Amino acid sequence: MTMLKVGVVGTGGIFKWAHLPGWLSVKEAEIVAFCDAFPGAAEAVAKDYPGTKAYTDYREMIADPSIDIIGISTPNLFHSEIAIAALRQGKHVFCEKPDAVNPVEAQKMADAARETGKVLMTMRNNRFSSEAQFVKRLAEQGKLGDLYMGRCGWIRRRGIPGRGGWFTTKELSGGGPLIDLGVHMIDLAMWIGGNPKPVTVSGSTYRKFADRPDASGNVPAGTFDVEDLAAGFIRFDNGASLQIEFSWASNVAAEQKFLEWRGTEGGFSLINDKLNLFTETDGVLLDQQPHLETAQLPQHTANIRHFVEVVLGREQPIITPDQGVDMIKILSAIYESAELGREVRL
Repeated sequence: MTMLKVGVVGTGGIFKWAHLPGWLSVKEAEIVAFCDAFPGAAEAVAKDYPGTKAYTDYREMIADPSIDIIGISTPNLFHSEIAIAALRQGKHVFCEKPDAVNPVEAQKMADAARETGKVLMTMRNNRFSSEAQFVKRLAEQGKLGDLYMGRCGWIRRRGIPGRGGWFTTKELSGGGPLIDLGVHMIDLAMWIGGNPKPVTVSGSTYRKFADRPDASGNVPAGTFDVEDLAAGFIRFDNGASLQIEFSWASNVAAEQKFLEWRGTEGGFSLINDKLNLFTETDGVLLDQQPHLETAQLPQHTANIRHFVEVVLGREQPIITPDQGVDMIKILSAIYESAELGREVRL
């Protein structure tokens, strides 16, 4: 049995609760090295896995010829830098979302993957839920007809991550909830919709909660130079359009994650992971709620397993670098539109 050796860059929270279980579940892969720029962080994880190495400089780790795969779970700014260097060293790369903080870096990643022939995949875990897989099959079978109008978002009443840290520092994150949450739901909408190419976007962003005092009356310390709400509209080359809204904090009833598509033969809503279908038969309107079995694997684990299957040549990738480039182009253009106050053409 082929045993792929994995080196991990970034050992923080997203790695521990999302990536690590995925890598540990794969029979054909084993983590052999951990790297984290924060002194002592990689060593703290490595001690729980005898025989693994710890690094503070990813360049030293990717120079190891025995390592086949580099997993990236660092702050967003470093995704492209590490991915490109690893690809150039002959490694396959699995990266936490977003692909990069701007389209130029995303394109460099895609180019490096194409030129080296190595697999580059970015986390798109929401594609692997039972509900998403089911409605994707319906769309591919034509049972929803022409999907022409969509709506997606992820809105929180209060849920600013890592306030004062890298999440709320634009230089490190690339933005706020749009790049943090938007990448998930916009990707899911586009994937189910057949991956149409974006042509124009219009967007608005707001920063209303950054300086709001906490319960004790103190304004939280640290940098907060990103938006806390983004909204917009995307037009695609096939004539379809998509409304979007993402927030870390806003005065709404409750947190909601949602996706809707309206098709000529049927539509659906996926709200907080509950799927409903809306169709018509013999002039009668039908509302249906499919009874789906829970996915056998957690979404992040399923995504990592798919990546490994692609590396081993047993599956074709359902997530490609070009799709990542389109995603970052959309996010960047929405920020540009918000700044300019007008629609932006991609």
